[in-house]
Amino acid sequence: MARREFWPWRARECVVAFGTADVIGDKDAQIAAFRASLPALGERSFLLFLSRIHPKKGCDILIRAFARIASAYPDLDLVMAGPDQVGWRLTLEGIARVEGIAARVHWPGMVKGDVKWGAYRAAEAFVLPSHSENFGMVVAEALACNLPVLITKKVNIWREVEAGGGGLVSRDEVDDFTRILRKFLAMSDDEKNQMGGRSRAVFVEHFEINSVAKKMLDIIVGLRTQADTRKVQAHDLANSDV
Repeated sequence: MARREFWPWRARECVVAFGTADVIGDKDAQIAAFRASLPALGERSFLLFLSRIHPKKGCDILIRAFARIASAYPDLDLVMAGPDQVGWRLTLEGIARVEGIAARVHWPGMVKGDVKWGAYRAAEAFVLPSHSENFGMVVAEALACNLPVLITKKVNIWREVEAGGGGLVSRDEVDDFTRILRKFLAMSDDEKNQMGGRSRAVFVEHFEINSVAKKMLDIIVGLRTQADTRKVQAHDLANSDV
């Protein structure tokens, strides 16, 4: 972007990911807090969407994709957590009713604190079929909780997720997101657990705040070293001409 907006662009470019703090708190207590906050869900298994209820986030894609796999997994629900900032929930609830899955889609609204972390820790997978996502802090949080993530290539950290094996990636369309839902749900429990372990490793390597800070410091030190080297070379060259 800077290359286009600030022409002529001249810089030694370095990219450092955003980071976030690691998950803290008691896992069992957090799961209990989440379950208690959503009694209609009970102890059922679920996929977790946690973000704004907004067209940008692909919520309609998710509901339609879930409807396609719902009959094959009758014990699985969908939790749509997040604030409805544009009044889209009614439309989405209508889609769920038409698809015959309204009773299996839960709308807890915005979740915070232990309830939020409990949602991550209790879910089968995190799902975000977004059309545009500069980073995706919620994806990083899900990775921190050993949670496999199912996202689209419009979420800008999809490459790290895919390379690290911490989830599955699709295009931002119903057919392809349905494909990765089916692929994930067809995995054995052991395979899902292994993916969860890899998701945690992706977080630690790329997005944990201390790891990010170290990478940034390494870049700064490296640039300083390069600058000092150039100064020495320039000094030596100047002296050689005397």
